[in-house]
Amino acid sequence: MTSTILFLALGLGGGFLVSYLLRNFLDNQKVQKARSSAQTIIEKAETEKKNILLNARDESLKILSEAKQEELKRREYITGLEQKLTKKEETLDQKSSTLDQKQQEIEQIKNQISQEKEKVSELHKKQEEELVKVAKLTRDEAKNLLVSQVEQDFSDVLAKKVRQMEEEAREQAEVRARGIVANVIDRYAADFTAEFTVLSVALPNDEMKGRIIGKEGRNIQAFEKATGVDLLVDDTPGMVTISSFDTVRRHIAKLALEKMIFDGRIHPARIEEIVEKAKNEINEKIKQAGEKAVYDLGLNDIHPELIKLLGRLKFRTSYGQNQLDHAVEVAKIAEMLAAEIGADRVMAKKAALFHDIGKALSQEMGASHVDLGRDIAVKYGFSPEIINAMESNHEGAEAQTVEAVLVRAADAISASRPGVRRESVENYVKRLKELEAIANTFDGVDKSFAIQAGREVRVIVKPEKIDDYAAMKLANSIAAKIQKDLIYPGNIKVNVIRETRAVDYA
Repeated sequence: MTSTILFLALGLGGGFLVSYLLRNFLDNQKVQKARSSAQTIIEKAETEKKNILLNARDESLKILSEAKQEELKRREYITGLEQKLTKKEETLDQKSSTLDQKQQEIEQIKNQISQEKEKVSELHKKQEEELVKVAKLTRDEAKNLLVSQVEQDFSDVLAKKVRQMEEEAREQAEVRARGIVANVIDRYAADFTAEFTVLSVALPNDEMKGRIIGKEGRNIQAFEKATGVDLLVDDTPGMVTISSFDTVRRHIAKLALEKMIFDGRIHPARIEEIVEKAKNEINEKIKQAGEKAVYDLGLNDIHPELIKLLGRLKFRTSYGQNQLDHAVEVAKIAEMLAAEIGADRVMAKKAALFHDIGKALSQEMGASHVDLGRDIAVKYGFSPEIINAMESNHEGAEAQTVEAVLVRAADAISASRPGVRRESVENYVKRLKELEAIANTFDGVDKSFAIQAGREVRVIVKPEKIDDYAAMKLANSIAAKIQKDLIYPGNIKVNVIRETRAVDYA
């Protein structure tokens, strides 16, 4: 037992010893291997270091060589520039010396020219002195005589040439204008009937007159107070007449009276109720009329209040012509004229539609419809060009655009068409007399006649006092005075006639 333990102890000790020796051997091997690897790395690093140094030296030598070559090239380039500059300086020196020589030559030539001018001036003076002695006239007198003679010789020729050029231009313009206007009128040939402003209401019987008047006149007083019109009940059978300066009020009164007659109940309370309904209906008609006019013309950016003002023109007439129909017609004609000549169609149409918008308020405000129209246009943001086109259609404003001229022409076309407007006989005769009186105020006028229903004034002049050129000037002067002093629809033609007759007897 003891020996066994001993053997086991010896075996374990020998095993530990062998294990220790083996581990020690393995550690030594690893150390040697690590040393060998480290040595290899060091040798490799040394080799790479040497290679890097060699490459760096080669690269530096290469850069140095390139720098030397670049420096050499720059030196050669600078040397070339210096040579060129030297040559240019030599050339400039030569040119400078040449210029100095030429300058001297020029100065010599100037001196010679000055001397020649002095000689010519002396000769010219001597010639003038000789001419004055021969002609017995000074230079200014001879000049004035020559100018006077030329004017006298060529005045007739110049007047004839001017008249010929004006006639040719007028003929060409008239042909072109006739074509455009005829085309526009042919495209827009609306029927017009002059309207009458007298409003009367038919009664079913004469008994209705007493009911309208009422007890002690209460009904008629209430009606006139509510409508603001005068109701004329006279001896005319079956009819009463409505009188008022305001056309809208007249139409409201007519509609209310017709409703009262149809309803049959006539007393102050009922009158106020019916008049209020009539006002609402007329206002609705005004709005619808304005909207229809704007819609027919294709204008979409019009303020609603401005549309209502436009609709009020439906109940306004001028010389018997309905102003809303007139405004729409002028707008359509202006648009077609603008399309013919390439102008702004929208501007012309808009200015033409509202050119008389002031008439919608002139009866109530008591001011000029031109001023009211300008204020309305400014209030609703119209452009200066449109405002000028609206104003230039009346006196006192000059047309600044082509569209303004077109609006004026369209208004003249609409107002001058036969049957569109009517005038009283007194106004017609008065205008004819005024036309002849204006023409007779000018010197050299023998007789004057207003013809063509006042559309033309024919002036016969004295040929011994008025020549051809003065006749043309006289026509312009008479036309300007007529335009300034008279108010008339359309255009008036001034025709100056100069006739020379040679009469002899055998």
